[in-house]
Amino acid sequence: MKKTKQINYSKARKLYLKNLRKDKIIVLIGQFALLAIFIGLWQLLADTGAIDPFFFSSPSRIVATIIDLGKTGNLWIHIWTSLYETIIGFIIATVIGSLIAIALWWSERLRKIMEPYLIILNSLPKIALGPMIIFWVGSGTGATIVMCILICVILTTISMLNAFISCDNDKILLMKSMHANKFQILFKLILPNSLPAFISVLKINVGMSWVGTIMGEYLSSKAGLGYLINYGSQILKLDIVMASITLLCILAAGMYFLVSPLEKKFKR
Repeated sequence: MKKTKQINYSKARKLYLKNLRKDKIIVLIGQFALLAIFIGLWQLLADTGAIDPFFFSSPSRIVATIIDLGKTGNLWIHIWTSLYETIIGFIIATVIGSLIAIALWWSERLRKIMEPYLIILNSLPKIALGPMIIFWVGSGTGATIVMCILICVILTTISMLNAFISCDNDKILLMKSMHANKFQILFKLILPNSLPAFISVLKINVGMSWVGTIMGEYLSSKAGLGYLINYGSQILKLDIVMASITLLCILAAGMYFLVSPLEKKFKR
């Protein structure tokens, strides 16, 4: 049988680890307590009439609406549609944006040519391109995914390019002095050095991809949480709107917590 190697920490180290675990528990309890207080206060204000449930809904009405939508079976179609569109747009935008950033890092001349256009495209309200997107790819899922990509790809490109450029120039010169070619510099230095920035981009893109999906579904969609939000506002049923927003928050949080552990892994 293999013997497990035991690490003997000093008292100071043990105390530090204990306090670290304690802080994590306190933060976690605080997060859940804040959410519980918010939900409880919201329900109390709605029950006492301090706020009008018609305009602000309430946690109990949101839960009841989600249950009712679930019974019809359509809710899962809406959830899956939005989740599918978001994940596809998230992946494509991250890959394309990273590849463009690599190309711009590779060629300084190309970077100087494209830099003002990237800034202009980043500042352009993507919703303004909505009618053009519908003409280009049609309505429905395709238009929503394209909108999601447009929201995320420029941000990914700029963030990753800044990470590539900010790499220590002395390290690059050292590799060049050892006759490293550009491929070796990219894969041995630039990309590993940019991993923390890449994880940050993933975390940002989680939120931005959902923004793109909801915007796309607002424009042209017959399914999805964005469609439900639009539909609920049109028929003046704000419970449907709030239920859709609640589900949107849950799904976005789920994607975030899937990406978040990567940050801890690459920090080790």
